[in-house]
Amino acid sequence: MTEQVRTDVDGGVLTVTLDRPKANAIDVATSQALHAAFDRLRREDSLRVAVVTGAGDRFFSAGWDLKAAAGGEDIDADHGPTGFAGLTEFFTLDKPVIAAVNGLALGGGFELALSADLIVAAEHAEFALPEVNLGMVADSGGVLRLPKRLPPAIASELLLTGRRMTAAEAERWGLVNRVVPPADLLVEATELAQQVCAAAPLATAAVKEITRRTGSLDVESGYHLLRSGELPNYRAMLTSADAEEGPRSFAENRPPRWTGS
Repeated sequence: MTEQVRTDVDGGVLTVTLDRPKANAIDVATSQALHAAFDRLRREDSLRVAVVTGAGDRFFSAGWDLKAAAGGEDIDADHGPTGFAGLTEFFTLDKPVIAAVNGLALGGGFELALSADLIVAAEHAEFALPEVNLGMVADSGGVLRLPKRLPPAIASELLLTGRRMTAAEAERWGLVNRVVPPADLLVEATELAQQVCAAAPLATAAVKEITRRTGSLDVESGYHLLRSGELPNYRAMLTSADAEEGPRSFAENRPPRWTGS
């Protein structure tokens, strides 16, 4: 990786740390490094889940590096098909990502957190999409994802005013899974990641696939899609050795031995 994006592996957990003092802002090089990290998560079978966080205790990420933009970087042209911060990788990623938000998550930093499946936030963390106050729109996922994660009135307020939301408010609206003291943030996020690792890999991939494909459907339409045979991860899970191992290990009162097949 690069100095701006560090990766560490512990078992099946890939920890991705943004480290660009002072604000962990994301320029093109950092964006490409993030994409590489998430692509690694996709490609390596031994990796089951990623935890993405920021270095320090003030910023998770301030988002797009506006100084780099003022110097001529073009967020669309220069970030290329990988998208800002590699967020296009998330559209088809069948492994979970947990955001451990250690401070301010602003603009693209908030969009990075929103792209994750689960969010653990430090007590002092805050979230905002200030793009409207900079003459822009949070179009790297924020304006699309936030209304699906919050009540419409609250999402609209954040998008139209750019105000900050505290970790406590985010927890109250169900945007984050847990709010913890800063010293416990990575411990809590890693424990959550290890719980994901304990589950069957094909089942995890099927959950990701189903939620992605049925997010805009009503329950009846989603049910018919499940039965249509059009979901390859779900289909593979149904006929897998792991689907037999789960009930067998329960009956034999022992931990399951997943093979991912």
